[in-house]
Amino acid sequence: MNVDFLLQNVKTNGELTAIVSDGNEYTFDDIYNEYINAGLVLDQYHIGKGNVVSVIAEFSPRSIAYVICLVERDSVIVPISNTLKQTDGYIRISETEYVIDLSREEKIIKTGATVDHALLKELIKRENPGLILFSSGTTGEPKAALHDLSFLMEKFKTPGKRLSTVTFLLFDHIGGFNTMMHSLSSGSMIVTLKDRSPEEVCKLIEKYSIELLPTSPTFINMIILSRAYERYDLSSLKLITYGTEPMPESSLNKLHEILPDVRLKQTYGLSEVGIMSTKSESSDSLYMKIGGAGYETKIVDDILYIRARSAMMGYLNAPSPFDDDGWFNTKDKVIKKGEYIKILGRTTDIINVGGEKVYPNEVESVILLADGVKDVYVYGEDNPITGKVVIAEVCVESENNNREYIRYLRRYCSEHLERFKCPTKYKLTDKAFYGERFKKKR
Repeated sequence: MNVDFLLQNVKTNGELTAIVSDGNEYTFDDIYNEYINAGLVLDQYHIGKGNVVSVIAEFSPRSIAYVICLVERDSVIVPISNTLKQTDGYIRISETEYVIDLSREEKIIKTGATVDHALLKELIKRENPGLILFSSGTTGEPKAALHDLSFLMEKFKTPGKRLSTVTFLLFDHIGGFNTMMHSLSSGSMIVTLKDRSPEEVCKLIEKYSIELLPTSPTFINMIILSRAYERYDLSSLKLITYGTEPMPESSLNKLHEILPDVRLKQTYGLSEVGIMSTKSESSDSLYMKIGGAGYETKIVDDILYIRARSAMMGYLNAPSPFDDDGWFNTKDKVIKKGEYIKILGRTTDIINVGGEKVYPNEVESVILLADGVKDVYVYGEDNPITGKVVIAEVCVESENNNREYIRYLRRYCSEHLERFKCPTKYKLTDKAFYGERFKKKR
């Protein structure tokens, strides 16, 4: 694929800082030099058109350079985050032929695998670059979504707005890929994180005058609870984007109160269809418009469906989720208000209590406002009479881990929730409910 549009922007912004990695600042000229050197390495191993290549890394000048080179050579890229402890399954499912491991010392491994999957063969026949993204599900084998990268790259041919940002979303996440390509096309600086803690993120926002923070509702709640925003100057922030899971309305309202001058924008993207353009109704609203060039949407029985030009070709290890007309069922339950929609939650997460539907996010939003609650996870449990009952696991400080506090939660919920939405059981814990991607485990 011709990547001159990217390389020209890299050259134009040569002396500007492109990335801060491990505390060191690198310019776009440094990225270009790494691109030249990465090309020489790929030549040495004869890696090029149609090869499936896993890149184990986090964001750095070197990993970015390899991605550019592999796109240019029409290779199929499998980004794998350093945070993953087991990578063998990803390499096997993707039929990876070469592994570029940048996790410690750089090394290139030839796996001996051959490309056999029909979808991969079809992509190689097109002579287009590819991208394989794995789902981050907590149960079962992760699904491998194969994309024709020529479609995903289209939007980066028009440079976006220059905004310095932190790489909160990981190297192997579609949002992380989007952040990287936006940076290259717009001349924006990205700052990598040593750890994804509220303290570290707020410290870097102050130090590097970060303008954009892409993150998750779970991490936003952590920032609120930590009060790290009080210890650092966050006045450079212009925009916070949030996605990957439903946002509790209580957390959004709190954040808007804390940072009233920062625009809060909900994003919407899926590994299967890419990242869509969105427009929030306002900074304190969960209603948004979604769409953009190349996307169509429809709502059937309150479920959101998407048809996209940039949709994946399919899964490498699961049946196609598209219907005969190319529509993808997101399984997101929504309500509509004019041109705006509000996502209530996944249909798979809805709790049916005696015929009444309970959305975990709605209950969590209320419980988060109770005194002493650090985090909460709401789910359904089988019941012979009502079908399901609502269960709440609540993260609290150790001094609140007692029966008296449970009685307080019962009173609080009975005052703020309809009866069928009130949890029948409360489990107190000091453990968090999220993984390394700061997304609530469901």
